[in-house]
Amino acid sequence: MFKKVLIANRGEIALRVIRACREMGLRSVAVHSTADENALHVRFADEKVCIGPPPARQSYNFIPALISAAEVTGADAIHPGYGFLSESAEFAEVVEKCGLKWIGPQAALMRMMGDKVAARKVMTESGVPILPGTGVIETDRSAQEAVERIGLPVIIKAVGGGGGRGMKIVEDRDRLSGQLAAARAEAQAGFNNPKVYLERYIGRPRHIEVQVLGDGQTAIAMGERECSIQRRHQKLVEEAPSVGIDDERRKELLRVARKATEAIGYRTVGTLEFLLDEDKKFYFMEMNTRIQVEHTVTEEVFGVDLVREQIRLAAGEPLRLRGDLRSRGHAIEVRINAEDPVTFAPSPGLITALNLPGGLGVRIDTHIYANYRVPPHYDSLLAKLIVRADNRPAAIQRLRRALAEFVVEGVKTNIDLHRRIIDHPDFIAGRLDTHLLERL
Repeated sequence: MFKKVLIANRGEIALRVIRACREMGLRSVAVHSTADENALHVRFADEKVCIGPPPARQSYNFIPALISAAEVTGADAIHPGYGFLSESAEFAEVVEKCGLKWIGPQAALMRMMGDKVAARKVMTESGVPILPGTGVIETDRSAQEAVERIGLPVIIKAVGGGGGRGMKIVEDRDRLSGQLAAARAEAQAGFNNPKVYLERYIGRPRHIEVQVLGDGQTAIAMGERECSIQRRHQKLVEEAPSVGIDDERRKELLRVARKATEAIGYRTVGTLEFLLDEDKKFYFMEMNTRIQVEHTVTEEVFGVDLVREQIRLAAGEPLRLRGDLRSRGHAIEVRINAEDPVTFAPSPGLITALNLPGGLGVRIDTHIYANYRVPPHYDSLLAKLIVRADNRPAAIQRLRRALAEFVVEGVKTNIDLHRRIIDHPDFIAGRLDTHLLERL
């Protein structure tokens, strides 16, 4: 097992990893930009290193500074968290070449699953259902021919992307060329890769993802999460289990996910993401080769520390969990962001007052405190509010109560939006899809 772990990240996920390390008897190293010198992850880590100015490209995304920090402090492993360089195969390779352990999957697997066309191919070979689609689209003519075969509507996706960037929905064949050009430009700007492909578009799908863990030989699929409540392809509310699938469908989904994880020799934690159409058929969308923001709801219903398991697997220990795990109750997570409730623009600034909810079945993963200044340089996530109860109606009621107790003053937040979401009749009834926010 490692002795000292450097966390190449910030905010609540850095704190989450620090806590897991402390419970495992490992020392932790926090890195920070000058904007984060008073951040909680810096205060609670065993050691700290300043790695540069506020812009991420000069600090959290600057590989030489991260490696130097690890070498100076004597860290023997690096945990990338999520976001920033967490899915960078280049970073993983540099870490390993420098004699450090990467707490994540093999770089070759990250590169393969980060290429959406390659991922579709390997999933097909593993027996995972995928939507009708294409390889890389090189010309407008090949795109037109693909539309003829697939049918409209189609969605253009970036080969190397995610998070909604480089994605365009095409419902009119005459607009295909223009949308292709726009998607390529977005993909180049966002991922330094202009390649795109086409896929059949499902109008009102559910977004279901499966938590997987593997040690390179065997794997398990630890339940599914419902992640359909989104805005601009960014998740806002997640829950486990999903109310959109029955036990038979769930059993098949988990079987397929486990088989695919074993087929690629996956080592560490990861997530297979699926779209579920109105006929309850599921299709592979992408794989996230890191810990997810919403891993918390899986932890709550299974009682397993996923970050701890991630560290164990990276240290070369075998998978100790087995497929007979049973979930308990229902968990829901909402992301509390610092943003204008009308325009959704980020709302950095000084938090002048703060009250965090508590009580039975309430968990808060956060890095904020009263008089904390939210910097303008990073993601607007302030906190994750997670509740667990014996069943979904009870979890919704508990979440309603917890949101009423959640007070943040000095910056604008989306707390009221979450209240409206969980009071919407479709949410209460479990009639979820990726367009629910449009019906608020």
